[in-house]
Amino acid sequence: MESGSVDKSLSSLIMMDEAENPHQFSSIATKLHSNGPTATSVHELLECPVCTNSMYPPIHQCHNGHTLCSTCKTRVNNRCPTCRQELGDIRCLALEKIAESLELPCRYSSLGCPEIFPYYSKLKHESICNFRPYNCPYTGSDCSVVGDIPYLVTHLRDDHRVDMHSGCTFNHRYVKSNPMEVENATWMLTVFHCFGQYFCLHFEAFQIGTAPVYMAFLRFMGDEREARTYGYSLEVGGNGRKLTYEGSPRSIRDSHKKVRDSHDGLIVYRNMALFFSGVDKKELKLRVTGRIWKEQQNPEGGVCIPNLCS
Repeated sequence: MESGSVDKSLSSLIMMDEAENPHQFSSIATKLHSNGPTATSVHELLECPVCTNSMYPPIHQCHNGHTLCSTCKTRVNNRCPTCRQELGDIRCLALEKIAESLELPCRYSSLGCPEIFPYYSKLKHESICNFRPYNCPYTGSDCSVVGDIPYLVTHLRDDHRVDMHSGCTFNHRYVKSNPMEVENATWMLTVFHCFGQYFCLHFEAFQIGTAPVYMAFLRFMGDEREARTYGYSLEVGGNGRKLTYEGSPRSIRDSHKKVRDSHDGLIVYRNMALFFSGVDKKELKLRVTGRIWKEQQNPEGGVCIPNLCS
């Protein structure tokens, strides 16, 4: 929204609300009149003083006009964090009305998002914005780190000591001396770099119902749309038998738990895994092989054909 438009629309709101709600609007009007009703100053007014997030209805205020968001109201034991007066149940309708007049850039504009939204639509967009940071895909701990892909790759390598490989084929051997002790345990995360992109290969043990299983799956370090342009295959076997899986990698936008619980990957039940491992069936020795390719559009038939990485 243009600065002049902000000035004009907010000046009109100030005049209306001062006439209709002089006590409720006095604190807001004082700040706007002293600073000038710019988009920046209004946006600062809509920032909760406790959590510093943008406030959305219901916006609460104390008798002295200090505001805070509904989430923080429950955290401060009904006491204003600014003046310590009792909050009660007063809504700041004037500030809510001002918010309706605003159009603001996405909070991820510094990361490349060009979109501008009405104030009350902005939050919904930001929850699904393609430019929002990614969560760390490491599953061995509850890591809260977020960032862009280059930052997360460095974080995985330096902080989580994840194995990094280049190339679009893999051949991993997983050995456990006592396979009876690995239920509900995340085993391994390996990162592969190919086609200029990064992929996370997960291998772990958990249970489906009461049955212990091992599962391998691939996640793409990027958004969902681009993830669908790649394909991958996994294979495990032994003793003249093999299991294979082929599909598209899931984006790391989908949590590790979501992918695992959807069973979207290569699943091997423990009895079969031990059969693959050898005759004694006392030690787990699984060799998982696979490859990654980029799907290409066939200009004649309109179907995708794999572009294999050498």
